[in-house]
Amino acid sequence: MLFLHDSSLIATFVTAKDKIVTMARPISAETANKVTLHINGGYRYASTRPRVVNEATGKNTNKSIHWGTVTEDMRFIPNQRYIYASPEERSKLVFPEGWDLSEIKKLSANRGPGRPPSDEDDKNRLYGATWLLEQIADKTGIRQDLEEVFDGNKDMVDDIMTLAMFPYMTNFSYSRLSRHQEVYKFPTSRLLTPGDITRLTQGIKECHRMKLLRLRAGRVGKDELCAVDSTSRSAYGSSLADIRWGHNKEGMPLEQTDEVVVYTLNQHMPIYYRTFPGNIPDSRTMDVITTDIDHADFPDVIFITDRGYMSTKVLEDFILKDRRAIMAVKVNQKIPLEKIRAFGQFGAKPDGMEFDAENKVYCKQYDIDYEVKTQTGTKKADRLRLNLFFDPTVRGDKVMCTEMKLQGQKKALEELQAAGEPAPDADTLRKDYDLLIVEVDEAGKIKSFKPDKEKFDETILTAGFFASLTLKLDMTAPQAMDAYQLRDEQEKYYQQMKSEVASDRQRNWSEDGKTGRLFILFVSLILTSYLRHIWKTTPLKKLFPSSLDIIDEMRSIRCIEHKGHAKKITPFVGGQLEICKVFGFEVPKGCEPGYKSRKAGRKRGRPRKNPEASIVVTK
Repeated sequence: MLFLHDSSLIATFVTAKDKIVTMARPISAETANKVTLHINGGYRYASTRPRVVNEATGKNTNKSIHWGTVTEDMRFIPNQRYIYASPEERSKLVFPEGWDLSEIKKLSANRGPGRPPSDEDDKNRLYGATWLLEQIADKTGIRQDLEEVFDGNKDMVDDIMTLAMFPYMTNFSYSRLSRHQEVYKFPTSRLLTPGDITRLTQGIKECHRMKLLRLRAGRVGKDELCAVDSTSRSAYGSSLADIRWGHNKEGMPLEQTDEVVVYTLNQHMPIYYRTFPGNIPDSRTMDVITTDIDHADFPDVIFITDRGYMSTKVLEDFILKDRRAIMAVKVNQKIPLEKIRAFGQFGAKPDGMEFDAENKVYCKQYDIDYEVKTQTGTKKADRLRLNLFFDPTVRGDKVMCTEMKLQGQKKALEELQAAGEPAPDADTLRKDYDLLIVEVDEAGKIKSFKPDKEKFDETILTAGFFASLTLKLDMTAPQAMDAYQLRDEQEKYYQQMKSEVASDRQRNWSEDGKTGRLFILFVSLILTSYLRHIWKTTPLKKLFPSSLDIIDEMRSIRCIEHKGHAKKITPFVGGQLEICKVFGFEVPKGCEPGYKSRKAGRKRGRPRKNPEASIVVTK
C-alpha cells in the first residue's frame, strides 16, 4: 500500500512487512557537491549526487559518485577518483562537520617540504633504478611539465611516472605491477590495481596531450633537426577503431596501428606523438602531423623524413608553408630519375659526380626550379636542391640481384605453367612477379609471360643511386647525408626501445583508455631516450653493454622504511657512483662514500683490467 505524506518532501512506502522506507527529495543542482555518507552492501562511501540527464529517457536523475570510503569513526579515505580530480573539483566538495579529513593532508600535493616519516608497515624494497629515472625526469623537465598539465596533482603524476617506469624496469605488462610494488619502490605510494590503471588512463584526454606537447615545445630550439618516424604496432584483437590491415613494418601477419614519433637528433628526445589507422600510408599523415605541431606552437624546426613520407603533395605543402626539411626521395620519382637518365652510359662513376671520402660515395647537388600553384598565382620553392648519391659497390650487388630475381620469377612461373596449376592472385603477381608481364587465360591459368623491359631497365639504371631533397637550407650534399644518417641511427634506436618498454604489441582494449596509454608511453620514451643517449655518448658505453645494464647496476640500491621514521637509502658504491658522475646527478645525502684516497692517482680496491674503461668527467 502506498501512502503519500507531504508529497513535495517525502514519499512513504509500506511494504508487506509494514517496514517504512523513506526516499528523500533529490538533491538539487545547487547542493550537488555536498558529500554525504552512503552505505551500500555493508560498504561506507563518501558520495555526492549530482543531477544528470538519462540519455535513454531524457529525464533528470541523480547519480551517486563515490570519492572514497568512510570508517566507523568517520575518517575519510580518498579513492583514485578523488586523487585524480583537479584542485578545482576537490575545492567544490563540501564535507560534513565532524568528519576526519586527515588523510587528505597526507596526499603529496598537500604535504610540506622535506622527507615525511613513513606511515606504512616496515618495507625493504629495491629503489636504485627508480631513483635514477626520477633524476632523469627532473633533468628533462618531464615531471615539471606533467605537474603543470594536471594542475599540480602530484599524486596523479606519481602514478603516471610509475606506469612509465615499470615496463622499462621489468619488461612486464601492467597486470603484474601491484605484485612488483612489494619488491620495487616506485614514485607512487599506492598499490595500482588493473582497475586503478584503467581509471587513470581513461582520465587522460586529448587536451592533456596537447598541453604536454606545448610544454615540450618550449624546450625545443629553433634550428633543431627533428626526425619523423613511424612504426607499426601489431594487435591480436580488433576492438580499436584504428586497428587495420596495412603494410606491417615488423613483417607480422597481424592487423596494426601506425604510431608516429617526432624526435630531436641532437638531444635524442621525443617531442611529438600520434597514432593513425594501420592502413594509412605515411605520406597521408604528414598534414595532420604538421598541423598538430603548429597548434602546439613548436618553433621553426627542420624536418627529416624518409622515403615513405615523400609525395608531391607533401613537398608542395612544405613549400607553401615555408618549412625547412631534408626529405629522402625514391630514385624512380620524377626529379631524381631525370637527372640519372641524363648521365647516359657511364663506367666506374657518372660524369660530374665528386667523391665524398668520409661517406665513401659519389655525390652531386642540383638546384631545382619548382613552383606551386596558389589561389592568387604561384609560389617558387626557396632553395630546393636535389642531393644525388652513387655507391658503385651497391650498384654491382643490385644489378646481380635483379638479374637473379628475374630468372627466379621466370623459373617459378614456368613450373606453374608446366604443372597446369592456376596462376596466383593479382596481388601476388604484382608483388612477387614484379619484373614480369603475366597474361592469364579465362580458366585462371598462366597463358604467357615476358620480362617487363621498362621496369627491368629502370631498376638497372637506378641501381646504386639514392637521393634526398633539401628545402630552405644552405647545406652541401655530404652535409645533407650526414644529417640524414643521424635519423637512420635514431630509427634503429627507437625500434629497440619499443621492446625495452614492452610496447611492441598493442595492449589497449578500449578507445577511452587508448589516449592515456599512449600518453604514458610517450613519457616513458622521454625517460628511456635520455638514458640511452647518455649511455651512448659517454664513457659509460665502455662499461655497460647496453642502457638496460645501467638500470641493472642501479637496481641493488634499496629504500628501507620503518613506521614513524624517515626513509633510508642504502649507500651508492662502485659503478653506481660512476653513473651518477657521468649523468651529473648528486648522490643522496648519507649515500656517498665516507672515504677519500690518500694517495694521488691510486684508487681503492682491485685495479681494473681495462684502464681505458675508467670514467673521466669533463666540464
